[in-house]
Amino acid sequence: MKSYFPRTPNVIMRFFSKYTWRFSLAKKEIYLTFDDGPTPEITDFVLDQLKKHNAKATFFCIGKNTVNHPEIFNRILSDKHSIGNHTQNHLNGWKIPKDDYLENVLECENVISTEMEKSQISKLKSQNLKLFRPPYGKIRSSQAKEILKKGYKIIMWDVLSADFDTSISKEKCLDNVLKNTKNGSIIVFHDSIKAAEKLRFVLPKVLEEFTKNRFTFKAI
Repeated sequence: MKSYFPRTPNVIMRFFSKYTWRFSLAKKEIYLTFDDGPTPEITDFVLDQLKKHNAKATFFCIGKNTVNHPEIFNRILSDKHSIGNHTQNHLNGWKIPKDDYLENVLECENVISTEMEKSQISKLKSQNLKLFRPPYGKIRSSQAKEILKKGYKIIMWDVLSADFDTSISKEKCLDNVLKNTKNGSIIVFHDSIKAAEKLRFVLPKVLEEFTKNRFTFKAI
């Protein structure tokens, strides 16, 4: 039995109402998000596909990957996508004490801020550094409370592609997205090596299908 929902139940969104799960149902807008990068083997592919469709997205970057691949991080900025914090070391909040978790979040914030300061691109576009997504979607209420106090918006999702799930096919991954996406949906993909094969198959088809149906892809 899988431990996730391809579409987040309304009861969960209502119970955790301080988190952002989706945007306006009244507008034909979709919010693509990519977790775990920057990753040389796949992030450039994602950026190429987004550019092809004039689509904007939000990249929740791991701090250590940002340090290791600043050139890809700068390309995300150059292409005018949004950046979010995904912790420095991809921590599972259910397994980490509150203070250690917060320290790791702030370490990632410092890395992202430093890399943006180095980039001339950041002077051309105001970046919102106050977007946070917990790795695995796992965060304790005490951790979330402190992160919200720091001025972050905690961005969750209503559509999970499950591109990370090695037990499902790429066709099932595509079906997860096409079947569950609505106006205002926040969709989770991963620009990681583990998800790369599915993402190369699914992302172009998602962009083509929703562009054909006159949706706009927006950054948060």
